[in-house]
Amino acid sequence: MAGLPGATRGRSASPGTPPALDGTFLCSPLGGLMGTQAVLGLLVWSLIAATTYHLHAAYGWVMFVALFCWILTLLFFMTYLLQLQLKFYVIPWPLVLMIYNAVATVLYITAFITCAAAVQPTSWRQWDYNRRAAASFFACLTMIIYGVSTFFSFRAWKGLGSNAATSQVTDHA
Repeated sequence: MAGLPGATRGRSASPGTPPALDGTFLCSPLGGLMGTQAVLGLLVWSLIAATTYHLHAAYGWVMFVALFCWILTLLFFMTYLLQLQLKFYVIPWPLVLMIYNAVATVLYITAFITCAAAVQPTSWRQWDYNRRAAASFFACLTMIIYGVSTFFSFRAWKGLGSNAATSQVTDHA
């Protein structure tokens, strides 16, 4: 759990104590990436929602991916902000976060490709074209941020860059 907020502290949060805000989480790389994911995801789904997306099946998929990932990102953000991961210590949070980020990256790859391919420059409604093109751009940025989060989540799950030699020495000592 190295690299995740609350990982260096002991599991002193008992189930009966109220959740406390973790101010250091907001300044951590994980907090910054989750905040960026939430803002960019909001931009993607709000830009698509402002068009006539219901007339095109491709934008329904983009809307689903953007809303699904946005809601789950907000749930993970609140979980870490309120230090709820310390109360549910049975759940392997670094692994869960890594799997979520990897799945969200793959979903956003499909959403970006779908959104970019469905933008029609000869659309008779110019405002729909601009919004869909902008949504495609922000979907690409969101995909990249989820990919970066997957990388950092993987490093946190594996122990933040410790090598096999040092872990074997400390395990046997």
